[in-house]
Amino acid sequence: MVLGRLTHYAIDAVLLSTVLAGVKRSTNFAFDTEFISNPTIRSITEQYLGFGETMFNALQGTIVTSPYFKRSSEQRR
Repeated sequence: MVLGRLTHYAIDAVLLSTVLAGVKRSTNFAFDTEFISNPTIRSITEQYLGFGETMFNALQGTIVTSPYFKRSSEQRR
């Protein structure tokens, strides 16, 4: 029971950091870690966000080579 709940929270944390990386990539708005005064917490937060960037890059690389996805012909506004 506890292990399942911890796994669920870990997966949620990975998804959140991946979404934040996607927001950063598409809008150039990123979480500002300079407001965190504790250097240990700031370092952990930066590592967490960096992990999200890594996961986003891996997901994007998988999607680009997948036959199930194609580039949309619509232009973004």
